[in-house]
Amino acid sequence: MPGPRERLSLAAARRVALAAQGFNDAVPTGVVTKRHLRRVVGRTNLLQMDSVNVFQRAHYLPAFSRLGPYDIGLVDKMAYGGGPSSRELFEYWGHEASLLPVALHPLLRWRMERARNLEEGWGGPLRAMREKPEFVAEVLRLVRERGPVGAGEIRVGERNKGTWWSWDDTKVALEFLFWSGQVTTAGRRAFERLYDVPQRVLPAAVLEAPTPSREDAQRELIRLSARAHGVATEKDLRDYFRLGVTDARAAVASLLDAGELLRVDVEGWPQPAYLWPDAMVPRRVRRSALLSPFDPLVWERARTERLFGFTYRIEIYVPAHKRVHGYYVLPFLHDEALSARVDLKADRKAGVLRVLASWLEPGHDAHEVAAALAVQLRGAADWQGLSDVVIEPRGDLAKPLGTFRL
Repeated sequence: MPGPRERLSLAAARRVALAAQGFNDAVPTGVVTKRHLRRVVGRTNLLQMDSVNVFQRAHYLPAFSRLGPYDIGLVDKMAYGGGPSSRELFEYWGHEASLLPVALHPLLRWRMERARNLEEGWGGPLRAMREKPEFVAEVLRLVRERGPVGAGEIRVGERNKGTWWSWDDTKVALEFLFWSGQVTTAGRRAFERLYDVPQRVLPAAVLEAPTPSREDAQRELIRLSARAHGVATEKDLRDYFRLGVTDARAAVASLLDAGELLRVDVEGWPQPAYLWPDAMVPRRVRRSALLSPFDPLVWERARTERLFGFTYRIEIYVPAHKRVHGYYVLPFLHDEALSARVDLKADRKAGVLRVLASWLEPGHDAHEVAAALAVQLRGAADWQGLSDVVIEPRGDLAKPLGTFRL
């Protein structure tokens, strides 16, 4: 294990990062259970959510990448199933909108308090509280009275179309209440949030747990971030839970002084790096996996480029004629490299997984990568209940990939 300020090769840093994110853990040989999912969440600390469903929703994909095909209903049960005492995950702003272990609730109360004090959040919801506090209070009263309830089921006076984020006033008020921790997500209905008060959703033991100071909470979040990264820059560490620069630097300095972070120099990184003292440095990581655009391994694009030499941008909002690689492009991890990328679409009506484009990264063997990718695509199709995989001709990996029976 490298000591403080020692040098870590880039190859070793990649292996550290992959192991920290669970890609060196054994893949289950039998049925995937909640125990396996808990292991994944224990590695990642959260599952980022996103509304795009062209292949599969983002919060289900990290477990698939690490465990292979599994029943996504297990995630739903951990997040929304049963009564408060059985809840293991809750929705809140972690990295972005995320599912997080309920044990992290106390560590994020400082963020909820800042929202209540109108110190954190974004335009519409904060403006709702500043300009219409009585309206927000009435929305909260109705959630307490009727929850769990969707935004469309709440009527407060005359229901007008609002201008905040193209949501109506009630939805914007609910987003303020969600950010400030006064309501939470009790369940989902076709991905629509059903709101309720935390007392009817989260375990009593979690809600009754002491609230740490902001400094202690952020130190613990940086600690969790360091463990999830394995090795990281200060910016990487603070980005994981979207912490501010000043607070994150203080937390990093505190952990460094306590020996809970080790200063190292990573080959090719211009910035100082910090190593989690218990991080594994495997001799080799052998894993092939399709990665969500919102997987913690790749969501910080500058880090992805530093670690893997892989330039990655989401092109969902880019006009179709200007896209380079495609609409919903998943990086492909093969052994210790991001060696390809594929634009996937689950065509559920036709019962096929469409590979709209497939691209090889420079310096990789097309046949080897295509062979490994073909196995993962077949597994992805099976996971989605799709009978066939159709390789469209776009991309320099399409022809090699098309030689394999899928």
